[in-house]
Amino acid sequence: MSIRSAVPATVILIWCSVAIIAPLLPLKPDEILLSKILIGPSADAWLGYDDLGRSIADRLLMGARTSLAVASSVVSISLAFGTFVGIVSAWLGGWWDHVIVRIIDVFIAFPGILLAIALAGLLGPGIGNAVIALAVVGWVGYARLARAQALAVKHREHIDAARALGTGRWRIGVRHLLLLISAPLIVEATFGIAGVVIAEASLSFLGLGVQPPAASWGSMIRDGARYMLVSPHMVLAPGIAIVLVVLSINLLGDRLRDWMDVRLRP
Repeated sequence: MSIRSAVPATVILIWCSVAIIAPLLPLKPDEILLSKILIGPSADAWLGYDDLGRSIADRLLMGARTSLAVASSVVSISLAFGTFVGIVSAWLGGWWDHVIVRIIDVFIAFPGILLAIALAGLLGPGIGNAVIALAVVGWVGYARLARAQALAVKHREHIDAARALGTGRWRIGVRHLLLLISAPLIVEATFGIAGVVIAEASLSFLGLGVQPPAASWGSMIRDGARYMLVSPHMVLAPGIAIVLVVLSINLLGDRLRDWMDVRLRP
């Protein structure tokens, strides 16, 4: 593995590992120490404390768990539902395809993050409602991609042969269509994780995502925005974490796309 791929992979591995083992660590993200309010980084606390005297390092680790949980949930739901809708639309064709395409066009007409904010506002604050709002917005991209890829392969010879042999529609869809179009969908899901990390942080920043005292990188930035001049470490720590994770996912997604594209192989 080259350095270009190793560094992003290492960042993502650390993010996932920390998110998984965070509940097992002796962390105290909600412990309030009035004597340490707004204290900056030191040898005892590398990232300092926030406006309530809580350890920023502990909250950063728990925030990694929140971002990974939301990202994996939203992408899994969006990918499964969007792929199913896209394949059904391409396979059935006719007025079914026309109706589904019109629905997709309606969703695409609205900016995704604004629609997610509106849905989260209607559903109410909370991590569960944030997942629902982001999934409702996120399935559209996978549906459009799955439909386009399915339309390109549905008339190939091996599918015509399977149909002529009496193979059922579901078996053809899973074994012959889904496997052929899985590569671009996997790449799209990789970039989708980065988008959901930012979207979750945005909703939490606005107070529509994770609710106090639970930790989220977006809510940490919101709490630290009022103290930027006196305690910039409150914003820098979660901000740098978001930048590193999102940048690493995008870089690794680019490498994955190049690796899965047979046209670029020697």
